[in-house]
Amino acid sequence: MDPKTIMLMSGALGAVMSIVLYLLKRSYPPSIQGVELWAVSLGMSFIAGTLFSTIGKLPTPLSTTLPSLLTFFGPYISMIGTQRFFGARQRHLPWVVLILAAAGTSIWFTYMQPDYGRRLQLSTAVVATVCLAHAWLVWQRSGNTLAGRIALGVLICGGAVQVMRFITAGMYPAGENAMDASVQNVIYLAAFAFAIVLIGISQVLLATERLRDELERAASHDSLTDAYTRRYMKEALQRELSRCLRHKRQMAVFLIDIDHFKKVNDSLGHLEGDRILTEFVANIKALLRGSDLLGRFGGEEFVVLLPETTPTVASAVAERVRSAMSSWGGPTVSVGVTSSRTNGDSVDALLARADAAMYRAKSKGRNRVETA
Repeated sequence: MDPKTIMLMSGALGAVMSIVLYLLKRSYPPSIQGVELWAVSLGMSFIAGTLFSTIGKLPTPLSTTLPSLLTFFGPYISMIGTQRFFGARQRHLPWVVLILAAAGTSIWFTYMQPDYGRRLQLSTAVVATVCLAHAWLVWQRSGNTLAGRIALGVLICGGAVQVMRFITAGMYPAGENAMDASVQNVIYLAAFAFAIVLIGISQVLLATERLRDELERAASHDSLTDAYTRRYMKEALQRELSRCLRHKRQMAVFLIDIDHFKKVNDSLGHLEGDRILTEFVANIKALLRGSDLLGRFGGEEFVVLLPETTPTVASAVAERVRSAMSSWGGPTVSVGVTSSRTNGDSVDALLARADAAMYRAKSKGRNRVETA
């Protein structure tokens, strides 16, 4: 394949991946940031590749200078997108100064002292630096996820290719421009086209993985309070109860109802009621162990699962919760506590006992703990 064909192919691949990311962004929730900048970066690759292929046909500012500038800024725009995606702190000034200085030097070696070899080394040095900094960002933020490992590998390989091109540009004649037909130039241009596809795929995987995590969280967490949902809690109760029955262990459950919560909504409004619910959950979580689970069963009613907990300890925890809520300054709570039994207990039976104990606490004047 000749350099012109490879350049056009690189541009086409960049355009396709840019469109894919743009369409994905339109369907993603606003919480997934940075995808639009990934699309812009790949779009810049499309424009750069297309313009480079016109060397000798269009004026130098269009066929060389503009695509060179896009080559400098495209990888940096992609890294900014990744910073936004991970919510990382963004420091633009050092990078902008570096890229503008490199771009100015490249223009000097284009018009004032024409030297394609110097321009090639300059561009590969800058792109390699951005790629490796981008890889470092992904390594720090992505964790041990499949999409993160793929993105990391692509960026490291991309940076390594640029380093090799920098070295070989000093060892062998670089030719007159990017359309040089030398073997090494053709190989590097083909690697560039391949890298565009891999970068686009890795970014799609990162965004898809984040979307999946958000959907899973939305399915398992209450959108207002961030407590677990009723469905998730019932599944967790069933898993823990099965484990307890199998290993002859004991678990505890208590239901919490906020006293006179309807009066709060009626007198102070639903926004104030939502605030109280949110603070209530945050306060309860601070009183529980890391292994304990707190879920919202609906309205102002919550359930707490205490694995590996005896009835005595469960009652003490429930009393600590009641006391803390009583001194909180907001509404008080009524709590019903129960524990698993070894004679074929069920989740429904557990919840029914806790519910009965909770209503007994309410009937005895509220702001108290009852056991069943």
